[in-house]
Amino acid sequence: MKVISIVGDGKTVAALPVERLIKELSKQGTVGTIMQTHEEILAPGQKMDAGVEVSIAVTPTMSIDMARNTDLKKALERLSSEGIDFAVVEGFEQSDFPKMAVGDAEAKNVVAHISAGTGIDELVKIALAQPDYVTLQSLVAKIKRSPRAKEAGAIGTFTGMVREMANNERTTALEFESFDEVMKERIKIIEDDLKKREGILEVIIYHKTGRIEAGEDIVFIVILSGHRGELFPALKDAIERVKDEVPIWKKEFTVGGDFWVHDIQGRDMH
Repeated sequence: MKVISIVGDGKTVAALPVERLIKELSKQGTVGTIMQTHEEILAPGQKMDAGVEVSIAVTPTMSIDMARNTDLKKALERLSSEGIDFAVVEGFEQSDFPKMAVGDAEAKNVVAHISAGTGIDELVKIALAQPDYVTLQSLVAKIKRSPRAKEAGAIGTFTGMVREMANNERTTALEFESFDEVMKERIKIIEDDLKKREGILEVIIYHKTGRIEAGEDIVFIVILSGHRGELFPALKDAIERVKDEVPIWKKEFTVGGDFWVHDIQGRDMH
């Protein structure tokens, strides 16, 4: 899912052709929107004061839901679980996600400055240029759309995450570096090899790079199979091959210092 935020004051953002951008992006995939607001929406939230965690109103044509203690990341995870291809976000100036800033608006990670006169083709081009935001839910949604999904009886997933405590030492973060093209090439080889096995219908492997904080996800593996018997050995072999064959360098940050890790076992779940 590609994420692009639009930031600026209410009047300048309102002058932009956001709805046209959504219409153009919808020609290439599904679109979801997230809007930052400081106003409480009453319906269907009347029951929230009674202690409800999630409240959903359903009509014949749409549904509206409210949840407690959410943030931009959780909202994006909701969109990704629905298999959304593009997320257009209004607001959240201090998030890490890429932004189109209207005029001189200040925000974090601005990838383009735009105005009411910026053409729709340019806005679409900016949106398409953004990196994919990948979650486990988005990969599961993707593999369910596989042409071979009708043959499947099981989906298995593996999630590697940064282990915070190991050998009585606290890890604060890991940083991964790689040559992207080589990494993608090696991962594809592993995916293709696994798909040659009896009963394995589809395989998706995704490994993050950059800095990843303690408790956050590192790698996702999703496998579609005919039966559970073929599934679990394939999952195990997939992660072992990623560790052994994909050229990724890992730097560990601990409370005692930082260092590059070379085949040190037990430091993280990956």
